[in-house]
This record gives sequence, structure tokens and C-alpha cells, in this order.
Amino acid sequence: MTAPAGAVPEPFTGEANLSARRRTGAIWRTIFQLSTIIGILALGALIFTIIDKSFGYVLFVYEVDPAELAVGGTPLEQLSREQLIQVFQQNVSAGVFRNQQRIQPLAERSREDFLRLINEYVLEPDIVQTWSLYDSLFNRDQVLFRAQQVEGGQLVFTSWIDPQFLTSPQSRDPLFAGARTAILGSLWIIVVTIVVAFPTGIGAAIYLEEYAGDNWFNRFIQTNINNLAGVPSIIYGMLGLAIFVRTLGSLTSGAAFGFTEPASGNGRTILSAGLTLALLVLPLLIINAQEAIRAVPNSLREASYGLGATKWETVWHHVLPSALPGMLTGAILSISRAIGETAPLVVIGAATYITSDPGSIFSRFTTLPIQIYQWTSRPQAEFRNLAAAAILVLMVLLLTLNTSAILLRNRFSRR
Repeated sequence: MTAPAGAVPEPFTGEANLSARRRTGAIWRTIFQLSTIIGILALGALIFTIIDKSFGYVLFVYEVDPAELAVGGTPLEQLSREQLIQVFQQNVSAGVFRNQQRIQPLAERSREDFLRLINEYVLEPDIVQTWSLYDSLFNRDQVLFRAQQVEGGQLVFTSWIDPQFLTSPQSRDPLFAGARTAILGSLWIIVVTIVVAFPTGIGAAIYLEEYAGDNWFNRFIQTNINNLAGVPSIIYGMLGLAIFVRTLGSLTSGAAFGFTEPASGNGRTILSAGLTLALLVLPLLIINAQEAIRAVPNSLREASYGLGATKWETVWHHVLPSALPGMLTGAILSISRAIGETAPLVVIGAATYITSDPGSIFSRFTTLPIQIYQWTSRPQAEFRNLAAAAILVLMVLLLTLNTSAILLRNRFSRR
């Protein structure tokens, strides 16, 4: 339809609309950039706080003067291993000596081990004050002035995360406390969790995607799996307490298999913890595996059937290899969630103080998150330095496990 003669045409508004759309896009882009910056700043503040607490000066006083332990005028630090053994045995009680012999035969210990034992059980340093890394670097004059006011004070710049921290068990003295038991407990539990949850989750996903029909029963299962992925973790802890600790306690404690490890007869063991966390991450694993299987094109299946392959041969030789990288992505997310869980492990009875390393899946346990919580709840400020060091260890452990899974995923992707 043509405009009547003499009518003025309406102005073209497309350019104005385009400018408004561009302004809207610029506003949203700015919002997204600010969100990213805020996230980076929050993460940076967290990492700075952790590192700031993991290093710094420590002021302490010896209960026994090291000069009193000199032998024939030779200082304690220059004594031979045999002389250190004599000094240790002469200055500790018989009970302490037998306990250390039970933990590790003294004949197998190095000279450095005996220096540490003498420092812990004979010299008995008492912490007066600790400083953060920031104060140690930028308020050093105040730190030195404070150290001069303490008679017999020893000021040492300390890294709370060091080889001794990684190889020492828990201790009531923060200067000698370590995270070895907690690290081993976390590794044991994660291994049990992966061994149980990964094949179970993959098998369930294969059945639901490749074999299960579209009926009310299978839809009911799928709905429950989706709902279980959002259940609070403490609920899984209550489930693990009821099933693995109380109902199946004879199995999870190892009593049914002849294991008689002390204090493990109640079922509060690594096996119970690993099975509980396996239930926790199982819905997440199944959902991610299903998405990975759905991403495999149907043309691949049809080509396999066209060449005479059976259903199982198609799934095993074509669908699974193509979906495996996506499944490993789900495994990475599952490991990240499981290794940081605390609530379900507290419910099933994780130990907050334990000095013996786990020797099997039927051993008592503690983990790094529980150890961190226990240290942060202590009134002494120096235990919070230990907690910061344990957080760094947990982050490195998590990044190592995730990196290993990512490398496996990339390898399968290339193949």
C-alpha cells in the first residue's frame, strides 16, 4: 500500500534503537566485569590471609636451657647420634621413652629425629607470641622490641608448613604438631570413594541411557537421582551412621574378616567414611555421566549396529570411549566435593585427635578438613597458624588430584 500523495514519511528509528541496544550491552558487560573483579579480589584476599598466617616470627622460651644439655662442653646441636640418644633417655620418663620406642624403634631414627624429640620432650619450648607474615616484614622493629622484653626469649622466623609439618603426627604442642595422619586419612577415604562411586555411577548412567525404557519406574528413578544431588551432606552422614556404622558395623570394622584393630570395632572406620562419601557424590557422577553419554551422536551407534555389532559391543567400544572425557569431568567435580566434606564425617564419628596413622580401610581416621576445624576451635592463636598451613596442604592436594584427572581426560579426548 502506497502512502498518499504529499504525506511526510516517518523518520527511520533503526539507528536510535541500535544505539540503545549497544548501551544496554555495554552496561551488562560492565556488570559482568565487576562481578569477575569482585570474585578475583575475594579469592585473592582469601589466599593472602592463608599465606599471611602460614609464615612469620615466633617468640618462645625454653623450659630447660639448651646449654645445660651440653656434653663435655659440646653444644647440643653438635652432639653425635649416640650422645643424643643418651641425653634423651636420661631426661625423659620411662613411659615417654617406651612410647617413642613403640611408635618407631629408636635404632631406626636419624640424628635429626632425636634433636626434634629432645626439643619437644626435654627443652619444651613455650610459645609467648606469634606474628603474621605481614607484621614480620613491615613491623619488624616492634617484633624485635617485644622479643627483647622477654628474658631468655628465642625469636625465630617460622614456616608453619614445612617437611616436619607434613611428616609429623598430631601433637598438643603447636610447634611440633603435624598433619601426616590427616593427610593419609584423606587419601585413604578418597581412594575408597572413587573405587566405589565411579564404576557404580558409570554403570547406573549406562543402564538409564542405553537400556532403560521410558516407563514410570525408570522416570521415578531418574527423578530421585536428580533430587538426591541437592540433598544436604549431613543427611548422608546420618544415612552412613545408620547403615555403615550401626547396621553393618561388623563388616565396616573388619570384625567379620578377623581384623581386631583397637578401637575399630564400632564401625567408625575409613571404609564407613568412604562408602558414605561415595553415596554423597554418586548422584553427581550419574548425572554427569548421563550428559556425557547423551552427547555421543546416534549416528555412531547406528554405524556400529550397521556393521553387525551387538548392543553391548556398541556401548563398550564406541559410546564409552567417546563419553569418557565428560565422565572424568564429573569425577573431578566429585573429588572436589568429597575431599572438602566435614559434616558427614563428623556424624559417623571421625576422630578429632589421633596420632596413629591409618593402616587399612578398617582403621580409625581423621581428615584434613576435620583437622582444620579442630585447630581453628582451639583458644591458642598459634593453632590458627597450623590451620592456615593445613589449608594450603588441602588446596595443593585437591589441585594435584584434579590435575591428574584433567590429564587423563585430555589423554582420552586426544585418543
